[in-house]
Amino acid sequence: MPRRTQPSTSRTSPPSARRPATVDVDPRWILKAVAAVILAALVCGYLTLCLLFYVGQWQIVLHPARTAAAHPPIADGSVEFVRFAPDDSAVPQLSGWWIPAAPGGRYSDATLLYLPSGNGSLADASASLAVLHGLGVNIFAVDYRGYGQSSTTHPSQSNMTADAEDAWRYLHTSRRLPEQQIVPYGVGVGASLAAHLAVAHPQTPALILESPYTDLLDVLLLDPRTSLLPARLLFHERFPLAEPLGSLRTPKLLLSGNKASPAFKTAADPKIAVEFNANAGQLSSQPEFLPLLTRFLDQSVPRASVR
Repeated sequence: MPRRTQPSTSRTSPPSARRPATVDVDPRWILKAVAAVILAALVCGYLTLCLLFYVGQWQIVLHPARTAAAHPPIADGSVEFVRFAPDDSAVPQLSGWWIPAAPGGRYSDATLLYLPSGNGSLADASASLAVLHGLGVNIFAVDYRGYGQSSTTHPSQSNMTADAEDAWRYLHTSRRLPEQQIVPYGVGVGASLAAHLAVAHPQTPALILESPYTDLLDVLLLDPRTSLLPARLLFHERFPLAEPLGSLRTPKLLLSGNKASPAFKTAADPKIAVEFNANAGQLSSQPEFLPLLTRFLDQSVPRASVR
């Protein structure tokens, strides 16, 4: 009987492990990739820096102080601390001083709405407010949000414009003062806010501006931190003055120190522009200061308001 043979199974050795094919990398490509990453990081960093500047530029041109001070040195001490402009939660956001005219004051029916400079707080304006009280006029002086005892937030042109409007509305609605008896008085950046109030309320009888900044952009460009940034393109805290004054027909008293604002030169008539031989912030201490304001108010405040 034939023998059945088993099919032989050939043993094959396991295939040797294949080595991955080596690819030669051009070092120039690596250098280009690294350069692209570094460039992208620099661009992102620069754009972040521009964004931070855009959001925080107010800190260069505005210098608020959270000073809580006693009322101005008024002889009779009749100063009322006021909180007003409630938000949605009924919490007042603004604070100010109501300084009534002395009994029998020359302009006891009129009220100066005093809008300060944007540096410090109302505590720094105490001496000027005491001088203005000598006119015999009511004064309502306000601290913007972020200043003095008003609510805590960072100031800006838009916020301060709204604060000035809230102050005007408080006088008109809460104290029931007619528009014809409210005279905006702006100092520094407050000059721009006062001018815009006069534009928004045509019945305003007069406007007084003192030592406005000539151009906040110039102030910004003097800061070395802006030297590497497109500051002119990103700057928006401008507090414009020339534009509202150029068409405003409200009687204006424009007061400046050694350097007059160019906006005063292009302001529409009627206007009285006076340049004192003094630095900004010292005008109220000049001997001709009060007589000048008295003559202007005699001409501009409605005759029924003059006593």
